[in-house]
Amino acid sequence: MRHELRIRSEVRDALATGIPVVALESTLIAHGLPYPANVETARASETAVREHGAVPATIAVLAGVPTVGLADDELESLATEAGIRKASRRDLGPTLALRRTAATTVSATMALAHAAGIRVFATGGIGGVHKGPVGATFSWDVSADLVELGRTPVAVVCAGAKSLLDLPNTLEYLETLGVPVVGFGCDEFPAFYLTGSRLPAPARVDEPAEAAELLEAHWQLGGAGAVIAQPPPAAFALDPDEFHGWLAEAERLAAGAGVSGPAVTPFVLKQLAGLSGGRTVKLNQELIVANAGLAARISVALASTR
Repeated sequence: MRHELRIRSEVRDALATGIPVVALESTLIAHGLPYPANVETARASETAVREHGAVPATIAVLAGVPTVGLADDELESLATEAGIRKASRRDLGPTLALRRTAATTVSATMALAHAAGIRVFATGGIGGVHKGPVGATFSWDVSADLVELGRTPVAVVCAGAKSLLDLPNTLEYLETLGVPVVGFGCDEFPAFYLTGSRLPAPARVDEPAEAAELLEAHWQLGGAGAVIAQPPPAAFALDPDEFHGWLAEAERLAAGAGVSGPAVTPFVLKQLAGLSGGRTVKLNQELIVANAGLAARISVALASTR
């Protein structure tokens, strides 16, 4: 990279010596969760990665420098400072050139993880195809996460995609891009807040070693990204009927407030938190940490294959 890629010493040494490394995103810290749940979740995710034998590498852009492996005070700053930008893949160039600080989304984190040599990344849920107007069969509001998965060879461990998205078209789009979607211990594609979507996962594995073998085969054939989706922890998963009732009310409120474009998802998520009495926030925290632990186990298995 022409612009500096700052890789902190622990992460750099791990990559140089073959110790497994797991990338973690920073948008959940700056934008996805309220304080102090955001920084608590970031720290718990790093702890989960370490407990399973890997090194965590939380990624963000700090004053124009893409940084792989944030220090604890930097996690705290992202969690508490106002005005932290959100950088998708599209925004990385401007963010670096204009020396801005930004939390990285799934697509931007994938790009920087790949540049650093990291092959496994854990997050809460990926973006997808958004719902179109009533009666439309497809919306062109498609997350950059999907495109990045189609071109960047990084495995993304997640709880599927958020239930407020168009999940059938999200899976179709991933198929078109040649992205394997793998259920970890499940036959249905998880839907973030819900354990299942009633949509079949195209493939299934039940052990980290199986996931590692699948990823190696995919990459040896020239494949790019892959989705490893495990259901949210059962103890915190929501009842589908109850959730869809909250979602319908949140979407009604968004329409009534004239919210549109990129502002819709954060508005709806905030409404869901209130309507559920905070249950969606707690579930979000639990699944993020669970995904970090699984990503570490898969990263360790990948290291053993080499």
